[in-house]
Amino acid sequence: MHTVVERELELKLVLSPERSIPVPARLTYRTDDPYAVHITFHVGSETPVHWTFARELLVEGVFRPCGHGDVRIWPTKVEGRNVVLMALSSPDGDALLEAPSAQVSAWLERTLRAVPPGSETERLGIDDGLAELLAPATGRGTDELWLRDPWPSDESRPEDGT
Repeated sequence: MHTVVERELELKLVLSPERSIPVPARLTYRTDDPYAVHITFHVGSETPVHWTFARELLVEGVFRPCGHGDVRIWPTKVEGRNVVLMALSSPDGDALLEAPSAQVSAWLERTLRAVPPGSETERLGIDDGLAELLAPATGRGTDELWLRDPWPSDESRPEDGT
């Protein structure tokens, strides 16, 4: 069973130091995708804008500047309020978004309780999948083809080239 941790909140799209516009957004975390956070922005178009990046990046960005390239996150104060700024870059353009630190931190805390840091791999089921792939087949005879190398390496050829 997978858990989903969501939070609706209003971000601000920073247009200039003096001007910003509200942007409704949804933060989503799914335990079946334990390394990622998903943010959906409702910007008044037919389809919302989706961004996905590492949960660890957002966790670190609440406390100190982090990220390179397409996603950069850092904490700051705006008009006496603690906020988290997210600079997002894509081929379609760039955006600077301001999120309330308390709301983002509370949501992140819920995600960290759902899947504690360091336990993400367990949620992926890699060990179970590998065990299933490597388990011997039941109910059929051994296939000789699987027991020999169909493409022998150069080392297995006789030295005379035959």
